[in-house]
Amino acid sequence: MVWPSHTPFTESMTSASTTRRPLDTLTRQPPRRFHLVRHVDVSGVSGTGIVAEGVQWSDNTVTLRWGGPYPTTTVWQDGITALLTIHGHNGATTIRWLDP
Repeated sequence: MVWPSHTPFTESMTSASTTRRPLDTLTRQPPRRFHLVRHVDVSGVSGTGIVAEGVQWSDNTVTLRWGGPYPTTTVWQDGITALLTIHGHNGATTIRWLDP
């Protein structure tokens, strides 16, 4: 939906299905940075080595930034496990943590 430029955005305009996780119930772990490292390029598209950089947030949501000629940012609400289920290619791609 496109809002007219004269209509200010308010919280009531957000989707009713949006689920917000209260910050006071989180583990209070700081965000952790990582590289997505491809050891074997199964698809022949991304090459090998560091193919993306990411952050795992305190609620386990993951933000992933792909490099290359068409940079893209994706969000994985279900965390690292979901990301690796799709992009791990059965161990051909792994996570290299940059933060403890």
